[in-house]
This record gives sequence, C-alpha cells and structure tokens, in this order.
Amino acid sequence: MAEQTRTSASGGSGRKDEATLQSGETGPDAPPGSRGKTTLSDSVVAKIVGTAAREVPGIHTLGGGLARTMGAVRDRVPGGRGQVTRGVNVEVGERQTAVDLDIVVEYGPPITEIAADTRENVIAAVERMTGLEVVEVNIAVDDIHLPDEEDEEEEGQARGRVR
Repeated sequence: MAEQTRTSASGGSGRKDEATLQSGETGPDAPPGSRGKTTLSDSVVAKIVGTAAREVPGIHTLGGGLARTMGAVRDRVPGGRGQVTRGVNVEVGERQTAVDLDIVVEYGPPITEIAADTRENVIAAVERMTGLEVVEVNIAVDDIHLPDEEDEEEEGQARGRVR
C-alpha cells in the first residue's frame, strides 16, 4: 500500500504508528522553523480522512455493518471514543499514505460520483494538512441508506432517551 519505512520521534525506534514529516536541522544557524522533527501518528491521518469523507454529499456514514453496530454501542458508553475514524484504515509511510474506506451512501446520487468526490476531498485534505502524498484511496461501499430506514445509531440513541 504505502511506503513502509517509518521513523518515530524517539530517534528511529521503528514504531509503526508514526511518520516523520520533517527531519529538522540543528544548531543556532538553522532557521527556527526547521529545528527538530515533526512526526505524525496514523490516528491523526485517520481522523483527517474520516472528517473529509463525511463532508462529501451522499455519504451517509462510514464503517461496515459490524463496525457501525459496535460503534453505536461504544458511543453510548461514557468515555467511549468518537466515531470519526470508524470505517477508516490508513497506512502511513515517511512520505506517502494509503487509505481504505468503508462507506454507506445515501440512496439516489450516483455511487461512482460519490466515490470520486470522496477520493478528491480525502486526498486534498490529507495532502494539504500533512504534506504526505496519498497514493491510493480504496473505497468499499458496504450499504445504501434508504430514506425510510432508521439508523442503528439513531435507534440506539432513541432507546437511550426512552429510559
């Protein structure tokens, strides 16, 4: 998928969840903006991807059926993680990243257009915010949301209010 060589902030320990964006210079003669290293965690890229994908019209939600069900349960647990990265998988290398997305689309708009718009928005957001090259965005359409269907998440929230 993406380039696999990664460097951590601790000086090259080979952690698999961080990428070095900028390897800085040292010393008083180096420009202040370049002194030190900038590292980026995979979870940061995943959050950017999840947010950018959700901005696209025609995307109902992210994640496959099981991920959405587990996410609905997790969202009801106090202190549970948010759903921003549900359905998002990224591999981050030193200069490149690859993205896999599981999406649920709204009924009506052409799925190929939704997928193309999603790729464009994700690539633009990741490249603009991180400077990483996005080598691919693979999209799996797991479901289509019909207008008369109630979401599992909405259903779970409604059950929580009924108590």
